[in-house]
Amino acid sequence: MSMGKAALQRLAGKTIFITGASSGIGKATALEYANAADGQVSLILAARRLDKLQEVKNQLQTQFPSLKCHVGELDVSKSGSIGPFLESLPEDFKDIDILVNNAGKALGNDKVGTIKQQDVTETFDTNVLGMIAITQAVLPIFKKKNSGDILFNLVQLLEGMHTQLLKFNLVQLKTEFSIVRNYGDKNKADEVYKGRKPLYADDIAELIVFATSRKSNTVVAELLVFPTDQASASHVYKRPE
Repeated sequence: MSMGKAALQRLAGKTIFITGASSGIGKATALEYANAADGQVSLILAARRLDKLQEVKNQLQTQFPSLKCHVGELDVSKSGSIGPFLESLPEDFKDIDILVNNAGKALGNDKVGTIKQQDVTETFDTNVLGMIAITQAVLPIFKKKNSGDILFNLVQLLEGMHTQLLKFNLVQLKTEFSIVRNYGDKNKADEVYKGRKPLYADDIAELIVFATSRKSNTVVAELLVFPTDQASASHVYKRPE
């Protein structure tokens, strides 16, 4: 759990929008918000796989029957779909308080000079253009009420409003993301973590919920997260077999 009673009181009644919520960090973050607020939050869960989102919703509402949850299909790389998605939200989900820009992808492990252009395009469209588009679409809601929390992977400066911006630098993190990066080859993805103890989705989810359940005078601007076995991006301890 992220903060006990203090987190519950600060999160209660808030509406939280999580992209890429069908698995990995997104799913874990939805579960962590529900736990931290004892179900007293409204969750908007978006991803490309609607069937997986429905499974997450069922899991949440089984554990927290009073929790309000709206799921919807959304591919953030298709920026033209973001506006209609927000406009179609039920009225009691429109006043978003927290945006978790989690949707993202990475394809392949090729070095510069040998990277497939299609991989570059797909990654950029999702991780950069999609993130910017969805942030711009939600930001007017925050400006109108002069409050809101945004979590994403780029540092930006917003002046004149109380908005938290959090950048996560992630390494050695074992989620479904790793399988996607290796084009669906689970064995190849698992090999990366052989002999190592990586971070998992729920480790990051705890930090996300922690950062957005601070007092209103506190901004968590950046978190650099490593597993115990890792000292830097290039220094990772591997246990002998």
